[in-house]
Amino acid sequence: MKMDSTLQTETVGDFIARYLADIGVSTIFGVISIHNMPILDAVARQGRIRFVPARGEAGAMNMADAFARVSGELGVCLTSTGTAAGNAAGAQAEALTAGTPLLHITTQVDREFADRDRAAIHDVPRQPEMLRGLSKAVFRMWDGQSAIGALTAACSAAMSAPSGPVSLEIPVDVQRGPVEGSARAYPPLVQRPQARDEALEELAERVKSARRPMLWLGGGAIAACEPARELVRRGFGAVSSTNGRAVVPEDNPANLGAYNMTPAAVELYESCDLMIVVGSRLRGNETRNNKMPLPRPLVQIDADASQGGRNYSVEQFIHGDACDTLERLLALLPEKLDTDEGLRFDIAKARAQSEGVLRDQLGPYRQLADFLAERVPAGGHPWVRDVTISNSTFGNRHVRIADPRHGVHALGGGIGQGVAMGIGAALACKSAKTVTLLGDGGTMLGIAEMITAVEENAPLVYILMNDQAYGVIKNIQDAQYDSRHHYSALHTPNFEAFCGSIGMPHSKVSAIGDFEAVFEAAMAKDGPHVVEVDMCAIGPFAQSFAGPPAGAAGKTE
Repeated sequence: MKMDSTLQTETVGDFIARYLADIGVSTIFGVISIHNMPILDAVARQGRIRFVPARGEAGAMNMADAFARVSGELGVCLTSTGTAAGNAAGAQAEALTAGTPLLHITTQVDREFADRDRAAIHDVPRQPEMLRGLSKAVFRMWDGQSAIGALTAACSAAMSAPSGPVSLEIPVDVQRGPVEGSARAYPPLVQRPQARDEALEELAERVKSARRPMLWLGGGAIAACEPARELVRRGFGAVSSTNGRAVVPEDNPANLGAYNMTPAAVELYESCDLMIVVGSRLRGNETRNNKMPLPRPLVQIDADASQGGRNYSVEQFIHGDACDTLERLLALLPEKLDTDEGLRFDIAKARAQSEGVLRDQLGPYRQLADFLAERVPAGGHPWVRDVTISNSTFGNRHVRIADPRHGVHALGGGIGQGVAMGIGAALACKSAKTVTLLGDGGTMLGIAEMITAVEENAPLVYILMNDQAYGVIKNIQDAQYDSRHHYSALHTPNFEAFCGSIGMPHSKVSAIGDFEAVFEAAMAKDGPHVVEVDMCAIGPFAQSFAGPPAGAAGKTE
């Protein structure tokens, strides 16, 4: 059949690069492969999108995840098929946990071999099954004609509430094939559920009758800063999950912050007569495995209907977008609520008590934590953390952040993701350098991506807390296994020598009093820098951290 001469022809690879740029994607993270060259060749030729070549697919996915969290853009990760897509699995599980709007473009063998288990190179016959376990949704682009539909569907799904990583498989022969026409790319229409009027009217009556109401703010409330802050101004108190910090400014005396399960917090909850949970799943490690008592009535607002009452029974569940729901609730409330004036004081007291207990546990690291607690928000720096003792103690709650998008950490609890997440966050933030807190064990899992940081001249400082062990595992062995330290000691590399080999500036702190000057010198320089804190020289924390509190009594197991 003769092709209409008025239609332009481009390859699917060309179209993908053009589409992503047209809808506002500025950066793609990934690893080049024979199975994704048609796309990356087009990205390079068109010159509209920055491609960041990671050292591995896991690192690329972590970078795209952190980039999306900090920038508010759609994150994009490009991997090859089979093993390469599998390499990204753990990092994609983290993005799924965080609900990150992220597009994972992975590939597939030529269509004649796909799904047939014929041993084509890089073929994984059940790849879609693997991706479904890690994705909000999975799509496949079957041919050039469906390219516009597949891309629009995948991007819309990733960005629509509840957001999450979406996988799009594109066979390599499809990438090389033609797209007829020049379909215009429109930014996807993001879908957000709208709460029913009668549900909001019922909630408004609950609020009007409450004397000591609290908001519990999770990561799903990040886009609802203005109405959340207005509710606090009208008389609410606030507490947050670690992923919902700074939705209400952390220096607001009515905000308990992420001190959400301390004894002082529990005592405060007992005095409250309403709690509205907004965009939070009330995760087990922040609620003593869901046994921590919360105020009643308990109301939950979430864009994901399946989360209603999942971890706590609720008196009311409202399926709706956080920002829209809170804005409409405000319209039903008086300008000033008839709430207890003492609530704000009691929250500030509970926070001060909780901070005091924490600071006493830090021992020599109290000075470091106190300095960062003021320095990070004052400079407007993204605060990225790997899973390490330092984060589980002071990083998650004591070091404040100035913007809810500035807090990035491994919500799923997997170590080794901080090195790459720091890069993604640093490339997303145009206004300030990124500060990234690491442990030596996690650093070794992601150390190759420090080369990417150097290559991209990423503006960040890594604070590497080095105790030459899996410190929390060692502490658990002390607490539960009669100090039998099997497998928890680490043979760590000479980080200074490694950094020298890749052109990464490195400084070591062996006395805690030297940290501030060394850190400020690193922050003043362009590009990345590793500040290694020698914990073996400085000494241990005053109180060992052996995992989060668990159980109704809140004892550390």
